[in-house]
Amino acid sequence: MAVASDVPKESFRLSMLIYDTRYRSITIQIFVLLLFALFVSWLISNTISNLAIRGKEFNFGFLWSRAGYDIGQALIPYSNDSSHLTALFVGLVNTLVVALLGCVLATILGVIIGVLRLSKNWLVGRLMTVYVEMFRNVPLLLWILLSYVILSETTPQPRDFRVTDEMAAAGEAPAASMMLFDTVAVTNRGTNIPSPLFDVSLGSVDLGFMSVNLTILAYILVIAGSVWINRRILAAARARQEATGDRPVTWWKSLLVLFGPVIALSVGLGLHLEIPELKGFNFAGGILVAHSFTALLIALTLYTAAFIAEIVRAGIMAINRGQSEAAFALGLRPGRTMNLIILPQALRVIIPPLISQFLNLTKNTSLGIAVSYLDLRGTLGGITLNQTGRELECMLLMMLIYLTISLIISALMNLYNSSVQIKAR
Repeated sequence: MAVASDVPKESFRLSMLIYDTRYRSITIQIFVLLLFALFVSWLISNTISNLAIRGKEFNFGFLWSRAGYDIGQALIPYSNDSSHLTALFVGLVNTLVVALLGCVLATILGVIIGVLRLSKNWLVGRLMTVYVEMFRNVPLLLWILLSYVILSETTPQPRDFRVTDEMAAAGEAPAASMMLFDTVAVTNRGTNIPSPLFDVSLGSVDLGFMSVNLTILAYILVIAGSVWINRRILAAARARQEATGDRPVTWWKSLLVLFGPVIALSVGLGLHLEIPELKGFNFAGGILVAHSFTALLIALTLYTAAFIAEIVRAGIMAINRGQSEAAFALGLRPGRTMNLIILPQALRVIIPPLISQFLNLTKNTSLGIAVSYLDLRGTLGGITLNQTGRELECMLLMMLIYLTISLIISALMNLYNSSVQIKAR
């Protein structure tokens, strides 16, 4: 009986890179990649040659030279004797702080407004519609300027908080008073808030271009560790519930893990607050939060929340009404139905466009230059660029930093998106 032998394999030939469909796509991609690499190399070479003709040299040595300018709000140690690289990091931290707070606050506000827009109450629904349309259709820059003007022009001067001897004798109150148990003072120069002080300091580490406060680093590590342990506790509780149907009580464990280590660290370091006090013509002590920061944060939050509200509303409306009707038939209240049934399913529709809004908010922080908020755009792309004349280097650095931040945000949000997707079985 004849036995069919294996078909002999065809030997590889160079012509197969073009005529064989198994290799043609790879060949085309490699060819396009080579063309792109040649174009980039030509562009870089041409740029360097043109800079040489103008007597300029392409290098980043200016980053280690003295900055020579002050930054009003710096969350890391900085002075005008610091380098431009340190000023860059100060601006980067200012950008990240506004972006992080703005994303969190805009998400909370946007979810609330998006849900309220679907309210059966006619007045509530229409008010939320007015809010969304008003903020979406006015440029963000105008909201930033308006917020800054309101904070600067409608707040009292520091002298309005003063109590003179004549006023004390007559029992008269000052024109303005501090808030939150006399710990916060809002003036036309900024907002003075209590600052944390420690009896025991862990010191700092000098990295050359910036110094890292070990006390703040310790708090960050403790908080991150507490959050990670709490997530493990909740995951173990869910696993036990799925296996046995019995959900263990975890609220006291979560409170202990989240707050216990932070409180213990604070007690060990002797944490106490320095309350701002009126001395002379201004408040002394505490932390001065500039109105430029506050105005930028308020405008970004309110503006982005309007877009997030529409995203949330669309995600909720994408869920079949039968889900709500089934929940009501089981006796669930509307609030519980929204939190436990509708929103978890709507997340797979909400998250992708929400990523774009987070990216937009992060990049829109550069508009803070309009109110003199020195973020990355104001330091590296503003004063440093003007002082050093390194336009190309500064612009390339800014583009690279914003690109890196955007890619990190996209990666983290995509990971979260994959975790909330409905898994097919």
